[in-house]
Amino acid sequence: MIKVLYIDCCIRGEQSRTRTLSQAFLEVLGKRGNFIIDHLSLMEEPLVPLAGDFFLQREKLLEEGTLDHPRFRYAHQFAKADRIVVAAPFWDLSVPALLKIYFENVCVQGITFDCDTENGSLYGLCRADKLCFLTTRGGTYNDSPLETGIPMIRNLSLFLGIDHFDWIAADGVDLLLEPPELIVKRAATQAQHLAAKW
Repeated sequence: MIKVLYIDCCIRGEQSRTRTLSQAFLEVLGKRGNFIIDHLSLMEEPLVPLAGDFFLQREKLLEEGTLDHPRFRYAHQFAKADRIVVAAPFWDLSVPALLKIYFENVCVQGITFDCDTENGSLYGLCRADKLCFLTTRGGTYNDSPLETGIPMIRNLSLFLGIDHFDWIAADGVDLLLEPPELIVKRAATQAQHLAAKW
């Protein structure tokens, strides 16, 4: 069985258009029969940014080599997944701060990445071979330098050792040029087609 970690950062919950998109993807994936989906809802997690005492504790644990501390559970979970699905809306030219804080807690040397001290290069330690990012955007940002969310997730994916990156965006849902439901439905169909071969 292929273990899929579904990182849910759909802030609006059941009203989230991004969640509609991710559910379309996961429904097809689930029907294929060889996937186990582990749902991690970031809205329900006690995520803390790396600052103050929380940061100092992390530095001390890493210095001691204490990688089995409970605070590193997100990094271990991410590193052990066979595939990763990330769902988050496009906010303020990127992704919600909650997802950024999550990735701060995932990037742990010795768990999700490491350093080759001979040549100074970094390399990923994650098992996953694929990561899929699903998002919805109020405007149209394809090929725009203002879209920094997808490049960030793609680069993190590569940094952590995951070479294959897919993404689907429902674009223009707040422009009112057409009903947002139709835009999301089109993107959901794309997501289903991707999931069928992913």
